[in-house]
Amino acid sequence: MNTVLIAIIVVNVLISYKGFNDLSFFRKYEFHVGSIRAGEQIRMLSSGFLHADMTHLIFNMLTLWFFAPVVISYLGAFSFGLIYFGSLIFGSLLTMVFHKNDYGYRAVGASGAVTGVLYSAILLQPDMMLGIFFIIPMPAYIFGILYLLYSIYGMKAKNDNIGHTAHFGGAVGGYLITLLKEPTLLVDHTLMVILLAIPIVILFMMEKMGKL
Repeated sequence: MNTVLIAIIVVNVLISYKGFNDLSFFRKYEFHVGSIRAGEQIRMLSSGFLHADMTHLIFNMLTLWFFAPVVISYLGAFSFGLIYFGSLIFGSLLTMVFHKNDYGYRAVGASGAVTGVLYSAILLQPDMMLGIFFIIPMPAYIFGILYLLYSIYGMKAKNDNIGHTAHFGGAVGGYLITLLKEPTLLVDHTLMVILLAIPIVILFMMEKMGKL
């Protein structure tokens, strides 16, 4: 298994575990709009390595574990790292755009980075199949679309500390960086490029209509 992937997972686990047991550490490095606007930009990166609870951490790391090898095999370890961290930053930037006037908004999670890797993997290998709960077969692109639709629900419900908005920023990041790295996908996998754009378009339509 690639050392870059292992290193990212280990750092996520260690920082999240520290956050689970040290509230002051968690508060210092979580995504918090008021603190970021006051100059603490480090939170836009550090919040991507904290998680709300163990379930949140495990879900994100399992998703990364399943999809990262696809990206690494097609594009290499460097491009995988670029997509991971690029998507993390895209996720944080979109969150700031959506919540810039909500000074109390807080969020954590690697979801932006992981969703970027997920979208990249599906673009690169659109015929990939997943076993949901290790039993139910599902095309990966269906999982990706459902994942983002669930994120819309999370953004509307606002009943947890998970950075659902970052899912979309991450998806946009992974989507754009992958297409920039492999522009032939626009021709080779045109239908998948269009399908994966649908939830992103829905999000921005809902935002424009004031539905979020």
